[in-house]
Amino acid sequence: MADEEENKASKYHVGDILLAPAYGNLEKPFTGQVEKVYENALLVEITENDLGDQPAVNEMNHRAVVRMDEIEVIKHAPVPERAESDEEE
Repeated sequence: MADEEENKASKYHVGDILLAPAYGNLEKPFTGQVEKVYENALLVEITENDLGDQPAVNEMNHRAVVRMDEIEVIKHAPVPERAESDEEE
């Protein structure tokens, strides 16, 4: 079970661009960038949204917490490779 949670969490990384469904006061889906990965959710900076939802987005400070099982990743962030010197230390 712990392996399953690790695999689920490792699917998402800071910087990933995703499509999220309507959330809270938002009536339309929105696009955002992952800022923080939690156990079952992601903190997302809202980057694109419906104009009708703009007052709600402003009220939320352009941030939302979305469940991992409700999102679709549009573009994965590049995963930094560990340098060999980091591995030796």
